[in-house]
Amino acid sequence: MRLRPALLVFGVVLAASVFAPAVRAQQSPFVGAWNFTGTGPDTALVYWLEVKEENEQLTGRFLNRTGNPIPLGVVKVENGELIFQAGRADRLTGPEFRARLEGDRLVGRHMLRTGSRGGAPVAEREVNWAGARRPAFPASDANAAHKYGAPVVLLDGTSLDAFGVQHADRPLNWAVTDGLLMNTPPSNNLVSKQKFSDFKVELEYRLEANSNSGLYLRGRYELQLLDDFGKPTQILGHASVYGRAVPMVNASKPAGEWQQLTAVLVGDRVTVTLNGQKLHDNVAVGGITGGALDNAELTPGPIMIQGDHSQVAIRRLTVTPIVR
Repeated sequence: MRLRPALLVFGVVLAASVFAPAVRAQQSPFVGAWNFTGTGPDTALVYWLEVKEENEQLTGRFLNRTGNPIPLGVVKVENGELIFQAGRADRLTGPEFRARLEGDRLVGRHMLRTGSRGGAPVAEREVNWAGARRPAFPASDANAAHKYGAPVVLLDGTSLDAFGVQHADRPLNWAVTDGLLMNTPPSNNLVSKQKFSDFKVELEYRLEANSNSGLYLRGRYELQLLDDFGKPTQILGHASVYGRAVPMVNASKPAGEWQQLTAVLVGDRVTVTLNGQKLHDNVAVGGITGGALDNAELTPGPIMIQGDHSQVAIRRLTVTPIVR
């Protein structure tokens, strides 16, 4: 039978639509992990953002300076602008963030509450910020056969000479007495004057009941120091990579007993041992943790001891650099 021209054209179009490969929608350019920092007077404000896309829907997590990464209740793109806000879709928390891409950089703004009275905001001001994608680390192995340099004793119970403080306008509230470094909260965070790249750190410390402190590797990745003897492991528990990695076991000792923590950090990989038990085995840190000094992750950084939460006693802190 001879086909009419109109039917022939219809058949060709139908066949093309049936057998042509599906065309995937282009992935949002905002997908990925981002580090950004406040600009102007706000360079001490440090953030981390992760945006994912599945079935053309955006989701994400956000670290708003402190705490741990939390899910985003809103993450969308309107007129080329990324808009995101933490919380759940039915219960949003914190400010709305807006950002645009300028080349490879993410540039944005949000409103920051500068005070409160009875739960109501007193004043808000705009914070501008900028950043880039989280850098890719070279292949690293914290468990490799490393060559170590000379140990650097930061604390040995004699002085605080190896440390400065994070906040110059706040009181120190740390003192060395009878061979022990102890704080009287709220105290400043101690920041080592020397910076380190890859290293092994060894800490001997004692926690009081219900106390909470932290040891920051390169000033960016917190190992939580928490009195949680006998409790299930959790992502915010003792010796966790705070909000990033759960310890394999809870190796905590009861409050008041001396504990020994050893961590080897190479690139973005860390192996952690507490009281002789391995808790993290060459795990990826995953990004900065809450309270990080900065997010310049490929550069050397200091050791920071958290002092603004609870009391902790330290009798020795040693860092041994990895030289190869």
